[in-house]
Amino acid sequence: MKYLITGGAGFIGSNLVDSLSKKNKVTIVDNLNTGFKRYISKNKNIEFVKCDLLNIKKLKKIFKNHQIIFHLAANADIRFGLKHPRKDLEQNVLATFNVLEAMRHNNIKKIVFTSTAPVYGNNNIFPTPENAPMSHQTSLYGSSKLYCEGLITSYCEGYNFQSWIFRFVSILGPKYSHGHVFDFVKQLIENKKKIKVLGNGKQKKSYIHVNDCINAILIALKKSKNKINIFNLGHDTYINVNQSLSTIKNFMNMNPKRNYTGGKSGWIGDQPFVFLDNSKIKKLGWKPKYSIKESVQDTVKWLLNNKWIFKKRK
Repeated sequence: MKYLITGGAGFIGSNLVDSLSKKNKVTIVDNLNTGFKRYISKNKNIEFVKCDLLNIKKLKKIFKNHQIIFHLAANADIRFGLKHPRKDLEQNVLATFNVLEAMRHNNIKKIVFTSTAPVYGNNNIFPTPENAPMSHQTSLYGSSKLYCEGLITSYCEGYNFQSWIFRFVSILGPKYSHGHVFDFVKQLIENKKKIKVLGNGKQKKSYIHVNDCINAILIALKKSKNKINIFNLGHDTYINVNQSLSTIKNFMNMNPKRNYTGGKSGWIGDQPFVFLDNSKIKKLGWKPKYSIKESVQDTVKWLLNNKWIFKKRK
């Protein structure tokens, strides 16, 4: 098989590339705005093409002779989304439309899409199943991802595409490049005596390790053969922000004073409780191998061994 991965130089994408390129040809398409060239392994099965997904003319040429598209590229900046609202429209919605059109131009029928837990919006059903009502949206990121899902399923119906859509909780592990663990570790490196915690620290979140995430994607791709395949990817349990911070500070052997910004959400659009029902993907034989605590620790370990990334992420 010859795969193409958009966002293949990013956190999840580069880990997926490492897995697929062991036995398959993989083309990475990435504009390197948030990805890193150094994330890409030296492997004769890997081809890297620097390209923005808004360049539809170039995309149509790059997509030629590929069988499956893994569309991971996106603007994932949920927290600061309100400062640049057009970015979610361009990098998520318009980019996904271009990917679908490049596929249609080259008669490629299979797409794997990484969606997100925030598509469930202001939901009050926990754990949240795939068929939960879509409440009003709380973030531009979640709204854009939900629109992308709609585009993809419409192409499945209209052009006989086949799709695998994965709604993630937050992912942790090697090559992790943004999120609460990144922020906490960065703060503690700069000042071990105090740390700022967004919100009240009681926000409850579920996380999975990137290896578990990729394993779930590949299992679903192999075993689920419907025209439209939608799966939640999350852990069997959850922790709150305070518990996560305790794991981090203990791993780093620090005991900072916590300064809370207050409120049940960390920022506008933040969901104070994220816990997805993962029973559908588990029926295919998947289950997480890493505990949430192990995932946090593995992430901290990687960050401390790769401090260069803090200089890249301002």
